[in-house]
Amino acid sequence: MAPPRLRRPGFSRRAQYGLFAAYVIAVVGIVVALLLLIAARFDPQGFAVLRSVATDLTSPATAAGRSAIDGIGSVGDNIAAYWRAGSQNAELRRELEASRAKLVEARAIDFENRRLKRLLSIVGPDNSPIATVRIVGSTASSSHRLVTLSAGATSGVRVGQPVRSAEGLIGRVVENGQISSRVLLITDASSTVPVQIIRSGVAALATGRGDGGIDLRSLIAGQTPFRRGDVVMTTGAGGVYPAGIPVAVVTRVTRDAAEATPLADPAKLDFAVVLKPFQPDLPPPPAPAKP
Repeated sequence: MAPPRLRRPGFSRRAQYGLFAAYVIAVVGIVVALLLLIAARFDPQGFAVLRSVATDLTSPATAAGRSAIDGIGSVGDNIAAYWRAGSQNAELRRELEASRAKLVEARAIDFENRRLKRLLSIVGPDNSPIATVRIVGSTASSSHRLVTLSAGATSGVRVGQPVRSAEGLIGRVVENGQISSRVLLITDASSTVPVQIIRSGVAALATGRGDGGIDLRSLIAGQTPFRRGDVVMTTGAGGVYPAGIPVAVVTRVTRDAAEATPLADPAKLDFAVVLKPFQPDLPPPPAPAKP
């Protein structure tokens, strides 16, 4: 059967009930609002009680909503903090690497300064140095044991000048150029240095062995005067080497000699001091004979 012509499209009993309920709620809301306004105007204390009750009823929902909002905000803050922490860690790593590099450089400079101070402290006013130089190379594989210095004729370095470090005697200059020079070590087989035992003052000769060691032979016949651990130093006899420079320490004693290790190891040295050749005082001329 065809629908009647007077029936409106979209007609629904449920829609009518919903519209009626909305009207009822609106009217009730208006009436409640008017009652609240009247109570607030004519009965403030009663209105305050009603407001307190409403606050108590709505406070759980308000707290729950605030907690949810705070939780969402804290999640965002945590995510932002995580990303910031990552960038901060990378920056801290870069700063740490830079600090480590500066620390290594500072330690190297401090070590070099301490070595230079030790070199300056061994030179007295009577024996001013020719030059303070850097040891730049060695020829340990050569038939001669030599080291190369970073100074030559332009710095006043000449052949025959003694070279020492803060630890002890190194050798003497045997070749010199304009900006470099070569030093024959006291461990070379062709090197001989007059020495004496610091403990007893007994004179001896220190001769290089060519293998990094030194042979010591006493100038006094008889029982060997050496003891293990004895330190020998230069005497100044014969010139070239000034007196009082430590040379070697005795490591092994034989029947008529001793083996020693030089106190100044060129393989472990960075700097050295070139000194003036020592010239012993000439003895006074003999007095003229009386007639």
